[in-house]
Formats: sequence, structure tokens, C-alpha cells
Amino acid sequence: MPEQPAAVENELQAAATADFQANLTGKTAVITGASSGIGRAIAELFLGNGATVIGIQRRDGGIDHPRYSHVAADLASPGSVAHAANHILGHHHVDILVNNAGINIRHGFEEFVLDDWDTVLQVNLRTVAELIQLFGRPMLERGSGTIINMASMLSFFGGFTASAYAASKGAVGQLTKSVANEWAARGVNVNAIAPGFIATEMNTALLADETRERQIRERIPAGRWGRPADIAGAALFLASDASRYLHGVVLPVDGGYLSR
Repeated sequence: MPEQPAAVENELQAAATADFQANLTGKTAVITGASSGIGRAIAELFLGNGATVIGIQRRDGGIDHPRYSHVAADLASPGSVAHAANHILGHHHVDILVNNAGINIRHGFEEFVLDDWDTVLQVNLRTVAELIQLFGRPMLERGSGTIINMASMLSFFGGFTASAYAASKGAVGQLTKSVANEWAARGVNVNAIAPGFIATEMNTALLADETRERQIRERIPAGRWGRPADIAGAALFLASDASRYLHGVVLPVDGGYLSR
């Protein structure tokens, strides 16, 4: 085996002995949609691992924790999004952005109301792009930062009566890869999580449909729907130093759904 240059050998040794911990102490994370569901689970896990967390959310209230605060914003309104982001940036050094919030409005495509189409694309894609820009610019100036976007199983396949959602989440996956190509060498990690079928408010109708719920569950090798905590664990990994060499990944957290 050829002899390794000293610098490479030292780097390999450092990597082999590195203490990869999911310790976010001293870091500040911004999470959209942090008041419930997956966003709340991510926020609580980040807090439990030492982070300061700021939620951007539509609803009042949230998590009772000394390191948690929130800013109200309508994520369907560019003006509201920019105001919330600039307010946060004026008071905080933000290390981690989690673009978690999203909406799904269902119609058969031949009847899809285009105003609803625009709303879904606004929240799920335009707002994500805007927040990446606003929080990403200071990260690039510092040469460090983490951005985690929320993709979907519908980033990979089409689904039913969810064409706007599928279009937006397919775009989120490609946006993640594209921005990662530009920012990886500049110290900013950009990745995405693609949740499988998770038992949250967004899937209430599917969970209530006994036939469809059973069909979905039977396809999942893990034998159950996911829980918000399952996604939070993946987000903690992507926010930690353990994932520092991951760039442009769309990580399925789906109980094996895609593999069947």
C-alpha cells in the first residue's frame, strides 16, 4: 500500500479518533413549524441536546423551556417571512436552520384550484428558498452552518391527489442538492430529510381511512407508521458534527418503505 502523505495521515487519524457527539451546546437553531408535530419533536430534541431554539410558527405558544422562544409568521407571506427572519438575525447568531413547515392541499389534478397550487408552492418551496438565502448568507460569511430541509416520500414518487405537494417536495430535494453543490466547500452543510408516513396532523385523513392505513402499514418493513421522534433523531444527526461530511443528501426516514 502506498505511503500516505503526513498531512493526510494526520487527518485520517484525527477522523478515526474524533468524538462524534450529538452535542448542540452553544448553538442556535431556527425551526419552522415548531409548535406541533415533527417540528416540535425536533425542537424538543435539540433543546435536550443543549441548543437554543427559535421557532418560526403560525400558532402562539409552543414549548416551555428557558432556551426556547418563537417568532410569529405567516409562511405563505413573503413579507412576513422576511420580517421574522430579519428580526431573528438582528438578535441571534444562527447556526442551524430547519425548514420543517409545510402544507398539503388535495384535489384531483383536473380540478386543482390554482390559487391552492400557488399557496402550496409558496409555503413548501418559495419560503424554503427565501429562508435558505436569508439565514445562509451569514453562515457563508462565517464559513460554517447547517441547513436541513424537509423533503417527502413524494420527492420520489407522485402520490394521489397531491400534485402541488409532490411538485414542491420534488423541488425541495433538487434545491437541496443544488445549493449543497455551491455551499459545501464554503463550510455550510445543506441536506434534507424525506419522512415516510408519519402519524401527524397532516396525515389525519389517511390514518382515519382503515383500508388505506392498512395498505400503507403493510408496505412498511418496520411494520408501523413513523413517529415525529423518528424524524427528530435524523435531524439531530444532520445538525451534529457526526454528519459534517454529508452534503446534498435527501435522507429517507421511512421504516424501509422505499426499499419494498
